Amino acid sequence: MRNLIDILDLSVDEINALIAVANDIIAHPEMYREKCRYKKLATLFFEPSTRTRLSFEAAMMELGGNVLGFSEASSSSSSKGESVADTIAVVSGYADIIAMRHPKEGAPIVAAAKSSVPIINAGDGGHHHPTQTLTDLLTISRVKGRLNDLTIGVCGDLKFGRTVHSLIAAMSRYEGIRFVLISPEELKLPRYVKETHIKAKGISYQQTESLDEAIGMLDILYMTRVQRERFFNEEDYIRLKDSYILTPEKLVQAKEDLCILHPLPRVNEISTAVDSDSRACYFEQARYGKFIRMALILKLLEVE
Repeated sequence: MRNLIDILDLSVDEINALIAVANDIIAHPEMYREKCRYKKLATLFFEPSTRTRLSFEAAMMELGGNVLGFSEASSSSSSKGESVADTIAVVSGYADIIAMRHPKEGAPIVAAAKSSVPIINAGDGGHHHPTQTLTDLLTISRVKGRLNDLTIGVCGDLKFGRTVHSLIAAMSRYEGIRFVLISPEELKLPRYVKETHIKAKGISYQQTESLDEAIGMLDILYMTRVQRERFFNEEDYIRLKDSYILTPEKLVQAKEDLCILHPLPRVNEISTAVDSDSRACYFEQARYGKFIRMALILKLLEVE
């Protein structure tokens, strides 16, 4: 039995195979409508989610399966003090596969130890969000036609952004990748992420506080929100926040085939005026999440 806790649980070959299945689902959806008939997915979301939870549910339904679960901790027995381990021990008797989001880092590892069915980590605190990364990789491969020889800019909250950490870990295994790390000093990429996935592999990178300076060299721009609550004082936040708002004016310097991604939800870090730009791929990215999760469910349930 396989679980997916961290994107590195999957080899590059396995990721490429999942992308191939997702592409086949997009091309031939009718061939997959009964693949998970009589199977049940439990979505256990101890933390709010829109795209991740609904795309998991839509994925299972489109495979002909059923869904059960909860969308917030207050509607589960955890509000009465039940442990994650006990919740999983019970729910794994009701479902064939479980997708779980939890605010505590490492909770999916506890879940996997107690579960009799596959566990998918749908986000654990600031640690990992592997299915978002699979979504990102599918989007990049469809838009750019490749996952190698790319200059990838990650912009905003690189310190706490679990989607950024997982993306860097995944993309660092492909050839010809270069990273541009764009953030305020206060929200720089953690040293352990940089040491493990960039420096140890000899990958070219640069760090800057200026989106304007970096944007012209990028093939991919991965935007995240600069979060007010992460700053020690309001003055620093006010000084920096507008530097990381993507506008049509900033895009004048960008490549014509730039791919703009965002894990969403967006607050104000991408102007709505950018939405009509052909380079804006973030809503398409959210749609692709359903297809890659369909492919992952099939893999973990060992459905041919």
